[in-house]
This record gives sequence, C-alpha cells and structure tokens, in this order.
Amino acid sequence: MAKDKILTAEEVIELAGQYMNDEDLGFIRRASEFANLAHSEQYRKSGEPYIIHPIQVAGILVNLEMDPETIAGGFLHDVVEDTDYTLKDIHKEFGEEVSMLVDGVTKLGKIKYKSKEAQQAENHRKMFVAMAKDMRVILIKLSDRLHNMRTLKHLPSEKQRRISNETLEIFAPLAHRLGISTIKWELEDTALRYLNPQQYYRIVHLMKQKRNEREYYIDDVMNEITNQLEDVNIEADLNGRPKHLYSIYRKMVLQNKQFNEIYDLLAVRILVDSIKDCYAVLGIIHTCWKPMPGRFKDYIAMPKPNLYQSLHTTVIGPKGDPLEVQIRTHEMHEIAEYGIAAHWAYKEGNQESPNHSFEEKLTWFREILDSQSDTHDAEEFMESLKVDLFSDMVYVFTPKGEVVELPSGSVPIDFAYRIHTEVGNQTIGAKVNGKMEPLDYKLNTGDIVEMMTSKHSYGPSKDWIKLAQTSQAKNKIKQFFKKQLKEENIVKGRELVEREIRNIGLQPKEVFTTDNLNRVSEKFNFTNEDDMFAAIGYQGITASQIATRLTDKLRKKIEKEQDLEQTLADVTTTEIKTSSSKGKKDSGVRVEGVDNLLVRLSKCCNPVPGDNIIGYITKGRGVSVHRTDCPNVQTEEAQTRLLPVYWEKGPSDTKQYHVDLEIWGYDRRGLLNEVLQSVNETKTNITAVSGKSDRNKMATINITILIQNTDHLRKIVERIKQIHDVYTVRRVMQ
Repeated sequence: MAKDKILTAEEVIELAGQYMNDEDLGFIRRASEFANLAHSEQYRKSGEPYIIHPIQVAGILVNLEMDPETIAGGFLHDVVEDTDYTLKDIHKEFGEEVSMLVDGVTKLGKIKYKSKEAQQAENHRKMFVAMAKDMRVILIKLSDRLHNMRTLKHLPSEKQRRISNETLEIFAPLAHRLGISTIKWELEDTALRYLNPQQYYRIVHLMKQKRNEREYYIDDVMNEITNQLEDVNIEADLNGRPKHLYSIYRKMVLQNKQFNEIYDLLAVRILVDSIKDCYAVLGIIHTCWKPMPGRFKDYIAMPKPNLYQSLHTTVIGPKGDPLEVQIRTHEMHEIAEYGIAAHWAYKEGNQESPNHSFEEKLTWFREILDSQSDTHDAEEFMESLKVDLFSDMVYVFTPKGEVVELPSGSVPIDFAYRIHTEVGNQTIGAKVNGKMEPLDYKLNTGDIVEMMTSKHSYGPSKDWIKLAQTSQAKNKIKQFFKKQLKEENIVKGRELVEREIRNIGLQPKEVFTTDNLNRVSEKFNFTNEDDMFAAIGYQGITASQIATRLTDKLRKKIEKEQDLEQTLADVTTTEIKTSSSKGKKDSGVRVEGVDNLLVRLSKCCNPVPGDNIIGYITKGRGVSVHRTDCPNVQTEEAQTRLLPVYWEKGPSDTKQYHVDLEIWGYDRRGLLNEVLQSVNETKTNITAVSGKSDRNKMATINITILIQNTDHLRKIVERIKQIHDVYTVRRVMQ
C-alpha cells in the first residue's frame, strides 16, 4: 500500500479478500459500516470526513494481513472515544474480543487529571496493560499513530513537535521491540521531519546527490554475488537495502560523524531458502571481499529478543569502500519486516491463538503487569517503562553462557534480580569477566557476570533502589523491605503477646498451640496467626486482648487444679535452678550430657546466641564452640571430633559476644562517623574499627562490636543499612 494513497473502505475490504474467506469479509464490512454511521457528522482538522482515518488504519492492518477481529478493531478504534456509542454497543454487535481491543486503545476521557502529562501517562498505562493481555492492541495503536504521523501537516507546529516527540519516545521504540521494522522506520523518519526539519532535508539532499553513483555500485556488487551463487547452485533474491534517514541522523549525532563517514549507506540484502544457505553465502562473500574486523554479527545463532534473525557482515567492497551485507532466509525476512504481526497474521482455517513460543519469548512484556501492580503513579510507571523497554540494550552472559538482555546502564544488581529474586536478595558482590567489581559497575555487551551470594546475607540495602536501573529490580527490592517490615511486626507482636502471657503467669509454649492460635485468629477475623501478630506489631490491636483470649481456656483449667499445678511448678523451678548452677559457664554454652567441662567460644567465627553451633574437642583446652557453617569444622578430620552443644536458656543480658562486621559503600565525607553513630545509638560497644578506600571511591569499613544475641545483631545491621550510600553489610569470619 502506497503511503500517500487514500483508500476507500471497499478497497480495504478488497485487499482483505486476497487472504480472507467470505464470512470474515462480511464481518469486517459490518464493522466498516458501523464506523461510517458513528462518525458520519465528524471531520478532521484537514477538513476531510473523519471516517477516512479509521479506514486508513484498517488498511495498514490489512497490509499486515491481520485477523478479522483486529481489522474490525481498526475500523472501530475511535468510536467509543469520539462518539456516543459505548463499549456495550461494540460488545453487542461484534463480540467480546473486538470490544476488548477497542477498549485497549480508547483514551480515558471522563476523568479529570492535574495535568495533560498525567492524563497522557494514564492513557499509556491503560494501553500497555491491555497490550500485555493481547498484543493486537498495540498493532491497532501503531497503525493509528502511523496514519496520524502521515497527516501531521494539518496540525499546529507545537502539536506536531509534541506528537513527534511522543512517537520517538514510545511508539517507534515499541515497534522496534516488537520487530515491526516497516512501521518503525516510517514513524522515525516522519518524526524527524517535524522535530528537526533542517537536518532531515539536508540528509535527503545529500542522499539524492550520490544516489545514481550508489545504485550503479550496488548493481555491480549484486551482479558479482549472483554469478558466485550460480556457480554453487544457490538460489537467492538480492536487493539493495536503503538506509533510513533517522538511522543516518542518529549516527551523525551520537557518533559525531559527517555524512560521508557513514559506511553502511551501501548495503545489500540476500534472501535464501535455508539456514545452511545463509552460512554458505557468508563464506562466499568473505571469499570475494575482505571482511572488516569486529563487524560480523550472527543473529541467527543468537536471535534478538524481538526474534530478529540475520547474518550481518561488513566487507571492503570492489572500490575499497565498506559494504554491509545482510543474509537471511525468506521466513526470517518476514519476521524482520513484520515482527509480532507475522505471528498474528490471518491464516484461513487456523484462527487459533498465535505462536505460543513467540509469546513466551516476549516475557519482558508480562513484566509490565508486575511493575503496574506496584506503581500507583502513572508518570512514574511510564518513566520506568521507558528504561525497561525503550532504552538501548546490553547483552551480558551468565557463567554458563546464557544471554541476559538488560537496558543500557544496568548494573550487577539488575542482572541478579533478572536471574532470580533470591539471587538478588542474597547478593554480596559481583565478578565481571572474572574480576571483582562494585555493584554500581555499568555492564557492557559481552560481559560475563557472576553474582557472589551468601545464605547469611542480610538482604539488599535501600540504596540499591537508586543503583538499580530496571523497574523489575527496584520492585523486588521494595517488596523485600515491605515483607521485612511485616516480619519485624510479626516478631514484635509475638514478643508483646509472650510478655503479656508471662505477666499472667503462663508460658507462651503452653499457649501457642496450632489449634489455639487458629481459634483466636478466626475470632478476631485474621487470615492466619502471622497477620494477627503483625497487627499487634503495628498497634492495630493490643497484645493484652490477644493474650487474654489465648489463655482463657488454660486459666480456667488452672483454677480447677491450682494446688497441683503450683506444686509441679515449684518442683520444675527447683530442678532448673539446680541444673543451671552446675552447668553454667561463662561462655553461655553447655555440652549435651556433660557438666563441668571447659567450654570456650571460637574466635574464628565468633558464635553468638541464636547461631546454630557445634562443639569441637581440642587437645588440652576443652571444647571449642563454632558456628555450624564455620570452614574450620567442615574438614574430614574435624568431623570425627565434633559433639553437640547448645546455648543455655535463661536471661543473658549481661553476657556479650564479639562479632566482626564488614560494611561496604560509597566513600564520601562523614560515612564512617555516621556508621559509628548509628551503632552507638543502639547502646552497643565497639571494640575495633578499621577502614580503607579503593580507586573507585568505594569504602570498606570493618568494625568489631559486642552483642547479646542474633536479634541484637540483626537490629544493628538494619540500622547501618539505613545509612545513605551504604550498599552491603555482612558478618565476616577471621
């Protein structure tokens, strides 16, 4: 379909008749007539009847050979927005599928927003969410935008620039990510014409000046290639590939080049029947002309995320000028030109859902819904979307050679969360190309990234939200802190209830049975016990209310058997005191089944109450207590000298234990003072401090503190992690 030709509805239906049956043609004819009736008294800025626009949109979709529902959606896409008809009317006349497509491209017109920008962002969010459910929504929207760009000359210059800028920011990149190059290039070239007309017409003039010379050159090259291919009996279609204006403009601006310095103005595209022929043709091209180093790309073995496949090579051509050659199969060429549309294209007798493998490979689109659920502000949603979907991409490798695609500017944190949420949450460092790099290192295409993780990591730092580039990573980090906050409230709520239960004179262990907790949770309309304790933690309900209800049955039982229970309690208390006086050591640790044995805490791993521990029998120095994950007790020899130990129960507020922490972050003025102050605020003693800074302005601070147990340690670590520019805090072994 020629760009400037205005089609009639009959011509669109006639074009559709080349690949549709009579029943489907009748369906889109009804849609055409419905749209004509709805827009009958409306006119465009150009003075033309409004119905011309939906007809041209449907024509673009027919040119892509789309299915009947999508073309009907093209005819009807403005009916709900610009006429008195509603979605119910569309649904009644054309079914749920068409009404859903129309709703996806219909703007939000009846809600008032604080600004035009906010309204436009909300419109885009609505469209993207609908698109994530059905890709055909964006095909209609791209066709709508393409015809609007073709008729932009009728609008005021300010509106021309605004629409062109939006086209370059959102719609052209989206067409690129979906692989629809035929629409992408026209959107970009037309937008450039209105945003920078001086450069646009200058490039047009420069290209016209040497067009004949280039055409003769390309013809000579194609004749030479044809002769070579005939010698080896390979059938191929050859054509000169025109360079698009916007692509030339970007190279001139971004790479600061003059027009005559852009080499790939001269390009040949070769279409063959099989992948085997692709590589055979590549060998012939490299035999005829010398390839330029670093200019060969194999997108067949490693397709782009939008499923684009082709071999690209640049050689020194017959006259010594660089010549770009693209080699692909006919099927690859169809996908390169029409992208996702090639998979949604109408096939008579097979109108099922599109290629499922194609849908699975576009998983990045499903992530839109994830970010949608966590982002309430539409403008923030669009900004994160531009980073995730529309920025230039880098392609990095896992240690196993798998390719991971990330937006340009991404850091190892983005890579970690793209691999798996737990990899991100347990990250303590990153190796890039075998070398340790900071977590704010900007990844480049070809980097091999290996994440360093630890099960004992205290999780991400809040500063990671600023370091991360992708909305996926940012949302995962935010979710971690939301969950952590809930977990803190659960712990706090449980402690408050336990305290109330003890004040009543009972032990929490007696009260916290599964049946009892479920009974009280249901009584107060909580889903489960965790939600109940969390509500106590954030003071949604008092601990005394819950404690009273939890102990009501037990208290009644105690009242009946008070004398006997009191006697048993006295005996139990006496036995506990006797046992404690015998076995209690300064270490706070007892060896199971043995009293009066020398026990000391190992300095290599500094175990503290709350850690899982094991005893190691030393020669002449009693039992050395280690953390179970300490490397010093993992050897075969050590395994023969281990024995079970446990922390003594009872108050241990007076006993303190050494712990070594390593804090890593950006080296700025005052960072060390803030770390020390945050520890002091927890009334924790610091016994040693050291620090260093590297050439990348990253600081490593090592401190040794005295703590009471792992809960005490966790609170200190969380306090340090709140400090601005602190990236990781970890417990280290000597």
